[in-house]
Amino acid sequence: MTAELNPPQRILMGPGPSDVAPSVLRAMAIPLLGHLDPAFLQIMNETMDLLRKVYQTDNKLTIAMSGTGSAGMETVFVNLVEPGDKVIIGVNGLFGTRMVDVAERCGATVIPITAPWGEIIPPKAVEEALRLHPETKLVGIVHAETSTGVRQPLDEISEIVHRTEALLICDMVTSIGGCPTEVDKHKIDAAYSGTQKCLSAPPGLAPVTMSEKALEVINQRKTKVQSWYLDLSMIQSYWSDERAYHHTAPISMVYSLREALRLIVKEGLENVFERHERYGTALHLGLEAMGLELLVAKEHRLHQLTSVRIPQGVDDAAVRKELLERYGLEIGGGLGDLKGQIWRIGLMGYNARQTNVTLFLAALEDVLRNQGYEMTAGAGVQAANRYLTK
Repeated sequence: MTAELNPPQRILMGPGPSDVAPSVLRAMAIPLLGHLDPAFLQIMNETMDLLRKVYQTDNKLTIAMSGTGSAGMETVFVNLVEPGDKVIIGVNGLFGTRMVDVAERCGATVIPITAPWGEIIPPKAVEEALRLHPETKLVGIVHAETSTGVRQPLDEISEIVHRTEALLICDMVTSIGGCPTEVDKHKIDAAYSGTQKCLSAPPGLAPVTMSEKALEVINQRKTKVQSWYLDLSMIQSYWSDERAYHHTAPISMVYSLREALRLIVKEGLENVFERHERYGTALHLGLEAMGLELLVAKEHRLHQLTSVRIPQGVDDAAVRKELLERYGLEIGGGLGDLKGQIWRIGLMGYNARQTNVTLFLAALEDVLRNQGYEMTAGAGVQAANRYLTK
C-alpha cells in the first residue's frame, strides 16, 4: 500500500514557490462548486476586482488564466503576435530569453536588446531599437527578473515606447504583490504574472491584464490565435458577464487566489510593499556584513528576491543541501549564465518576515563555517537587527 502523503516541512526561501498563509491553504479545502454555478461566478468577479487592485489597474480584462506563470507569458504572446510581426525584447536574464523563445514560436521576428545578467535594460537601447525598427508591434520587458533579482525601471521605457504605436508588455511574475506594478500609471498594455511568488498562493494560475489598446489588437487579428486553450477572444467571454463555457476552471485554485489577494488588500498595498522593502534591506545588510557580495547594484535590486555571489572555494550544491537537510530551508541556485555563481534568496509574500531573515542568516553562517568560510560571528544577524530596530 502507498502510504498517506506526508512530505517534510520546509521554509521556502528560494525563487518560488513561496510559503502561503494558513487561511490560503484552508481556502483550498472549501467544498467545490460547479464552474458555472452562480455562487462561483460571484467568486470570479471578486477575484477580478482584487486582481485589479493588486495590479494597480482599471483594465476590464484582468483575469487569472488556468496555468502557471509561463502560461501567462504564452497567453500574452499568442494573442498579440501574428506570424511576421516584429517585436523587441529586453534580454538580461533567463525570462527575457524565454520571452524571445515564445515570441519566435508565434512566428515573430525578434530584435533582442541584451544587457549583462544582473543589470537593467538601458532605455536608450530601447529607443535606438525602435528608431531602427519603426514598424515594431510590441516591446517586451521583464519588470522583475527572477533569475537575477533585477528590478527594471519602467517610467522612461514606457515614455519611449508610447511615442510609437508599439505595445508595452511586462513580465511581472516576481513583482506583483512585492513592489509597485502601477500598470495604469506606466501605460503597460499587457502584463502577466504567477500566483506562487509574492501573491503567496500555490502555483497554478497566471494573472493577466490587458489594456483596451491591446484588446483592439486582438480583435483586429488576421489569423487565428495559435492556441485554443489560451485564446482570450473566447476566455474573456467566460470571465465576463456573458459566462460562455470554455473550459473547467481550477475551482480550488481560484479560491486560494481570492484569499491570497484578500490578505494583501486587507494589509494595504503600501504596507505590503514597505514590508518587503524592510526585510529585503535587512537581508541585504546582513549578507554584506558576512562579507558576501550581492549581484545587483543597490538602486536596481529587488527586495523580494536577492542574488548573492557564492564565495570562492564554497560548494554551491553542498551549502543548499545542508540548509535543506539541517534547517529545512530551501534557497535557489543560479540559472543560465549564472549557474554555480549565485544563490537566490526569496522573501516573498507571507515569507517576508523577520523570523525568516534571522533564521536564514544564522543558518547560512553555520553552514558556511562548515565550508571553511571565515566571518565575524553573528555579523549578519546583528547587522540585520540593527537596521530593523531603528
